Amino acid sequence: MIAFAAMKLVSLARLSLASLASVAVASGFACGGEAPPPVAPTTPTPTPAPTPVAIATPTPAAKALPYPVTRAGDAKDVLFGTTVPDPYRWLEDVKSDDVKKWMDEEDALARGELAKRPGRDAMAARLKELFYVDSVGIPVHRGARYFWSKRDATKEKSIVYCKDAKTGAEKILLDPNAWSAGGTNVSLGGWWPTWDGKTVAYKIKSNNSDEATMYLMDVATGKKSEIDVIEGAKYAGAAWTPKGDGFYYTWLPVDKDIPTAERPGFAEIRFHKVGADPKKDARIYEATHDAKTFLSTSISRDGAYLFVYVTHGWSRGDVYFKDLRAKEDLGFKPLVTGTDALFDVDAYQGRFYVKTNDGAPKYKVYVVDPKKTERAAWKEIVPERADATLDGTSILGGKLVLDYLKDVATKLEVHDLDGKLVREIALPAIGTASISGREDEDEAYVSFTSLTFPTEIQETSVKTGQNKPWFKLKVPVDPTKYAVEQLFFKSKDGTRIPLFLVHAKDAKKDGSSPLLINGYGGFQSSQNATFRASIFPWLEKGGLFALVNLRGGAEYGEEWHRAGMKRNKQNVFDDFEGAAEFLQKEGWSTPGRTAITGGSNGGLLVGAAATQRPDLYRVVLCDVPLLDMVRYHKFGSGKTWVEEYGSSEDEGDFKAIFAYSPYHHVTKGKKYPSILMLSADSDDRVDPLHARKFTAAMQDASTGGPVLLRIEKNAGHGGADMVKAWVEKLADEYAFALSEMDK
Repeated sequence: MIAFAAMKLVSLARLSLASLASVAVASGFACGGEAPPPVAPTTPTPTPAPTPVAIATPTPAAKALPYPVTRAGDAKDVLFGTTVPDPYRWLEDVKSDDVKKWMDEEDALARGELAKRPGRDAMAARLKELFYVDSVGIPVHRGARYFWSKRDATKEKSIVYCKDAKTGAEKILLDPNAWSAGGTNVSLGGWWPTWDGKTVAYKIKSNNSDEATMYLMDVATGKKSEIDVIEGAKYAGAAWTPKGDGFYYTWLPVDKDIPTAERPGFAEIRFHKVGADPKKDARIYEATHDAKTFLSTSISRDGAYLFVYVTHGWSRGDVYFKDLRAKEDLGFKPLVTGTDALFDVDAYQGRFYVKTNDGAPKYKVYVVDPKKTERAAWKEIVPERADATLDGTSILGGKLVLDYLKDVATKLEVHDLDGKLVREIALPAIGTASISGREDEDEAYVSFTSLTFPTEIQETSVKTGQNKPWFKLKVPVDPTKYAVEQLFFKSKDGTRIPLFLVHAKDAKKDGSSPLLINGYGGFQSSQNATFRASIFPWLEKGGLFALVNLRGGAEYGEEWHRAGMKRNKQNVFDDFEGAAEFLQKEGWSTPGRTAITGGSNGGLLVGAAATQRPDLYRVVLCDVPLLDMVRYHKFGSGKTWVEEYGSSEDEGDFKAIFAYSPYHHVTKGKKYPSILMLSADSDDRVDPLHARKFTAAMQDASTGGPVLLRIEKNAGHGGADMVKAWVEKLADEYAFALSEMDK
C-alpha cells in the first residue's frame, strides 16, 4: 500500500482505529438499491444509572480447557455514585513477570488448541495459494521517475520500486524484507518522494507498530542519510517544498516523562531542512496540549500556501494557513475555526477549494479567495446532493475530480474548476474506486475493486477519459461462482441499514450455511466494496460472508456518523444485532451457524454483541479490541478517541459507556459463544490489556464454548506485515469457527 497522497498529507492519527484491516474480512460491495433515509443526530434517550456488574471471582469449578490460573483482585472505582469492579486490573501491567507468564500460558494454550482443529492445515495451504500472488500499488510520478509499491509472489513484504521515465530501467528502492533477520521485526511505514524525484523520505517502524523514525534516501545512489534521522515520526508525513530542500511534518516528542496517553497533545508542526540536524528543526506550529486533538499539515504544489489542520476527533476541525511568499512572516491566518464540522482544502492557482459538511451532512464544495477568507465571501460551486455522499475531492489535470458514495458504491466525476460537471468516469462495475495523480498532469490512475472483482488499475487521461491497463490482480479463484446481494433491514429504532451478502450462486436458504458477519461502525470509516482473497476459503466451505454498513461510518454522511458515536453508540450494536436477526429470519443461517468478526473498534462491536446477545452467535472472532470502555482513555492512543466515544470522566458519557462496556457485562454462569481473542504484542494504539482482561473474565464466567487468547508476535495494531503471519492467523480463525459450529 502506498502511504502517500498526491497533495495532502493525512495524519496517521486521524486514521487511527478507522484504518484497521479487520480480520478475515472484505469491505462492502454495492449493487444499487434505495438509500436509507437521512438520519439526524438524535438526542440520546436518558440512560438510567447502570447497575454495577460484578465480574465473578474465580471458583474451582471444572473447565473444558486447562486455562491458566487467573487471580481476581479487589480493584474497583466509584464513579458518579456507581461502583465499577475491576478484578483483573493487574493484567494491565505488561511489565509484570506475572502478566508475562500468564500471556505465555494463554498463547501456548490457544495455539495448541488451534493446531488440532480439523481442516486447519488445509485451510492454511489454500490461503497460501491466495495470498502469495503479485500485487502492485498505484504509481506516483515525480520528476523523471515513477515510484510504486509491489509485493512479489515470493516475498513476505511489499517493496518500493522506482523507474526511470525515459529509459524504463527499474530498481528496488526500499526492501523491508532484507532489513532484519527473517524480515520479522522491522517494518516500512509511509514514503514520500520529492517533486523532482531525487530524494525519498520514509519511515521505519518496529514490529509494525505506530511509533516510527523517519529517514531520507538519495534515490540515484540508494544511500541513506546519516544526518536526516527524525525520531518522533509516529504521526509524520513529509510535505515537501517544491525544490525538495526540506519538508513540513508532524513531530511527536519521545520524552518518556510525558504520559503515553498525553503525548498527542504535545505534537508540533516542524520544518526539516535537508542535511540539517533534526534536533534543531524549526517549530512552525505550537502544540495544543490537548491530547484529544491531532495536528497535520500540507503545502500547496507551488509552495505558496502552508496549511495546518487542528482536528478534534473525527467530527470537527480548524484550518489555518500561511502565505509563504509574503515578504513578512505574519504567522498563520485562520481559514475556519470553532465550527462543528470538517473542512478539507486543496489550493490551486491562487484559490482554495474547500470540501465541508458544515450545513451539508453529505458535503459540498466552496471556492475561496485567500485574500477574502471571511465566510460570507466563500462561493459554493458544488452543492450537497441528496442521493450521494461526497467522499473526496482532488485537483487532477487541472480539473476538480469528485468521489461520491451512492448506496455504498463509488461514482467518480470530473468537474471544471467552477464546479460544472464535465463527465463521469466509467467504471467496470458497481464497486469501489479511487483516482490519484497530479494537479499539473493529465495522466492519472484509477483503481477499481469489489468483493468479487480483483483490483484493477487503469492509467487514464483526465481530459479525454481514455484508459490503458496498468495492473490487474490475478488470484486462483473463480469469482463467477458467487453472487453479491445488497440487502436492507430495519434496526431497532426503525433506521434502514444496508448490508452486503456474498454466497455461492446455488446457496440454499435452509439455515445450514455457516455465516460470517463483519462490521465496524465508527470513526467515519465507510465499509466499501474491496476485493480480499481472504473470504474465498470461507465461501468454498459453503459459507456466507456479510458486511454490515453500520451507523458510525460515513456511508451516508456526517449524520450517519454521529448517529453512531458518543452517547449514540448503542445504535451501532443494535444495527449489528438487527443484521444477524434479519439474516437468520430470512433463512440464510441460524444462531448455531453464525460467527461474527471485527477488529479494533470492530472488536468493541463484537465484544458488545457477545455480551448483549450471546444467543445470536455461535463464534466470536475479536481482534485487537477495546473492551474496558471505562478506562480506555488512560492507555495507548485512547485520549484521541474521546471525541468519538466520550469519556467516563463525564457523568453523562459514563452512563452511556458503562451501559455497554463489554468487560463490565461479563456475567458469571452465562452461556457465551466460543470466543477467539486476537492480540498483538507490539500494539501501541489499542493497548492489549483490553484483550487480556476480557479473556480472563470470560474464561471464568462462561458456561459456553472455549475462550482462547492468541497473541501475534512482532505485530502492531494492524497485525504483522508478513504474509505468512496472516496465513497462519486466518487459518486459525476459520478452523476455529467452523469446528465450533460443527459441535
